[in-house]
Amino acid sequence: MKNSAATDSVTALQGVATTCAYCGVGCGVNMQRSDSGFSATGDVLHPANGGRLCVKGSALGETLSLKGRLLHPEINRQPVSWPQALDAVASGLQKIITEFGPQAVAFYGSGQLLTEDYYVANKLMKGFIGAGNMDTNSRLCMASAVVGYKRAFGADAVPGNYQDIELADCVLLVGSNTAWAHPVVYQRLVQAKKNRPEMRVVVIDPRQTATCDIADLHLPLRPGSDAALFNGALNAMVTRGRIDADFVRLHTEGSEETLYAAAQWTLANTAEFCALSEAQLLAFYHLLAESENWVTLYSMGINQSSSGVDKCNAIINLHLATGTIGREGCGPFSLTGQPNAMGGREVGGLANQLAAHMGFDEKEVDLVGRFWRSDNVTKTPGFNAVELFQAIEKGQVKAVWIMGTNPVVSLPDADRVRAGLARCPLVIVSDIMRDTDTTRVANICLPALGWGEKNGTVTNSERCVSRQRSFLPAPGEAKADWWILSQVAQRLGFGEAFSYQHPAEIFREHAALSGFENHGQRAFDISALAQLSNEQWDNLLPLQWPINANSPHGTVRLFTQGEFYHPGGKARFIPVTPRLANNQPSAGYPLVMNTGRVRDQWHTMTRTGKSARLMQHISEPYCQFHPDDVAGTKAGDLLRVTSSHGWLLLRAVPDPLQPRGSVFVPMHWNGQFSQQARVDALIEAHIDPLSGQPESKQMPVNVRRWHATFQAELFIREPVASGDSAVRVPEVAYWSRITQPDIAHFVLADSSTPIDWYRWLDGRYGLSAFNCQYADLGERGFHLLAWSDGELALAFYADAVLPNLDRQAVVEAFSLPPSTADARLSLLAGVAASGKAPTGAIICSCFGVGEVQITQAMAEGGCSVQQLGDRLKCGTNCGSCLPELKKILAAQTLTVLAGESK
Repeated sequence: MKNSAATDSVTALQGVATTCAYCGVGCGVNMQRSDSGFSATGDVLHPANGGRLCVKGSALGETLSLKGRLLHPEINRQPVSWPQALDAVASGLQKIITEFGPQAVAFYGSGQLLTEDYYVANKLMKGFIGAGNMDTNSRLCMASAVVGYKRAFGADAVPGNYQDIELADCVLLVGSNTAWAHPVVYQRLVQAKKNRPEMRVVVIDPRQTATCDIADLHLPLRPGSDAALFNGALNAMVTRGRIDADFVRLHTEGSEETLYAAAQWTLANTAEFCALSEAQLLAFYHLLAESENWVTLYSMGINQSSSGVDKCNAIINLHLATGTIGREGCGPFSLTGQPNAMGGREVGGLANQLAAHMGFDEKEVDLVGRFWRSDNVTKTPGFNAVELFQAIEKGQVKAVWIMGTNPVVSLPDADRVRAGLARCPLVIVSDIMRDTDTTRVANICLPALGWGEKNGTVTNSERCVSRQRSFLPAPGEAKADWWILSQVAQRLGFGEAFSYQHPAEIFREHAALSGFENHGQRAFDISALAQLSNEQWDNLLPLQWPINANSPHGTVRLFTQGEFYHPGGKARFIPVTPRLANNQPSAGYPLVMNTGRVRDQWHTMTRTGKSARLMQHISEPYCQFHPDDVAGTKAGDLLRVTSSHGWLLLRAVPDPLQPRGSVFVPMHWNGQFSQQARVDALIEAHIDPLSGQPESKQMPVNVRRWHATFQAELFIREPVASGDSAVRVPEVAYWSRITQPDIAHFVLADSSTPIDWYRWLDGRYGLSAFNCQYADLGERGFHLLAWSDGELALAFYADAVLPNLDRQAVVEAFSLPPSTADARLSLLAGVAASGKAPTGAIICSCFGVGEVQITQAMAEGGCSVQQLGDRLKCGTNCGSCLPELKKILAAQTLTVLAGESK
């Protein structure tokens, strides 16, 4: 296969063209060497983003340091050689298999793995060890979407692409804060709406998120009621004559039963179940009925549910009934959360898949066995993610190999996960970081290559296969995951099947399997790439599958001829009976906790947490709530959030726009960044019975103000070349760590105030070694600066409430010490020496623009987003801060109008 333009793409803009490490949008990135390391710019030639990047992508170059990296194999936290580590892994697995059988071992992978890594892991477990116990953290984000697609289409196949979003008359955003979780998709939508003002956007979400900034209609429905909403919309399209009868007759089956079920969802019934007004529903139905083409974008708010599959099929039913599928500007589009969640689905990374989108029927097991030349291919699915860690706790699984993920933070019932792993006889972890919540319970830790070092392919949400290319040397003794797995496979006696020398070999085999005896029966087929040379693979341009003899240059859109992958070629309607989650609020736990992402962080922060810039926007774990739900609590207080499974200490963020009866807590904080903020420790492991995906959006909780007798901020210069643990974490009830360049920065609080602050600090940080100046302010707090050879070594500020500091001024003093006595006194007070106003809460992370700067500019005459961008640059790069800028402008306008009315 020819790929003539590839060289231009790879070397574009004198950088290395690769694919972003974060969400499932799959943006192309050019990494260019600069004086300070590497900088990231958007790849204008990549179809996913066309040069756009969000702030996380823009900051990729800031996350490449080796600080905290796992650089050598370790057994029981002691360094060993690779042969020793590999022998220990292989012998440990073999011993357990011999004694207890192959079902007693398991692999748990990640959407951070490259397709080539995933393929080898899946092949080893399901094809040669002979158990189905290969699952992945992708189970937590899109397993319900997979089952929904397979039930409707006969294949796990996303029908459309990102261009369809721009071509739609109406875009529905369901259970997705796209502005924060998939920012480049959101940017494309914003631009499309500017280009086509007649386009309509509907946001369906219990919360009023940043995504609502461009909404023509926001439906703040009852949490978990989405299926009823779409059943009601389907019934409304029937009564309005909007059903495509020809499409339904020629290309679908099961419509009568589904339309009968939807008929129960009258306007009144739907309004009551969804807690919406009839007027809101009528406005929604009108927009749909008047739109010839529409796209539904859905994400975690749909998938992370104990009835997520039914919600997905309720959405798909509406598209099938109206024929809004298989053509431009149409289709049900699941937005995946990880850069290679789709690639994992392709190779069989989920425990209910075998390989190449095949399952476990006799024909498919035989086909895969013949291709792999193995007579030990598993014939049954294995444990899904939640079941797997429950099986570990029960002792059914006695060895687990965890690759590139942090289940002690990300799985529901996370404390039980940690306890189960601590009792498991053999826990192997392949990771890039030495100290994570999961490596702390590992017997063997294997250093893996990270983003920028490894070399392979990923597949994004629109089925686009892209290259992730290396531009950094392997650090220490880190190795590619596929190499580690292959070495273990060889030691287990499977050398001939795992003799890979280059990732392109693995990709060719993966591509060949996708086309093996396919004959158009399976949607996933990239067999046209099975003959690529290593050089052609290295220069591969982004392509959307299927990529086969009929479509050698890829397939932009599926189902254009109305042909699907069920026997008979028709799509299937699935009757849906809406239901709410079982775990509803009670007297003891009266509020519902929703979880999700924040704008500048990703997953469990092992990468984004390295960037000081990305910690500026939201620097602490928090609980957002309606002020009337937690009486007597104000911004800056601390909250104890409790469920039947655990408790958290979080910063209070009251917000009158937060729906009554619900709270929001971000998912990111781990044990390296906060004392008690692992949100999944609160969540019960309720799963969808069809997909095995856990319910992460509805957990009953109790929220109370936690009384702190003091709050403080501590800044400490980190020793040169020290590890993450070099600075001692203060022993207090609440702490959170905020990333700063070369500084350990902690926010602290406790329910007991030290009698002698100086002695308290001296006992922890040896103040006698420094020249100290301090101010004992009595009930108003205690401030201290510690100097060493004229440089600031430590700064401490305590108060009864959260200290009001100019953090930027304090951080800058570590690199540019104040030169006068007055300047030192200003620093001791926590303010800038020059009298310059503090930056305030950071709104624009790209340019470090804070709320104080923005309000000052507005007071000086900057009264529009455009004017603020011209003056301060905020909102002019990635655009992720634009909704917040508009919110600040709106609040300022209301303040001015209120003043004028007096």
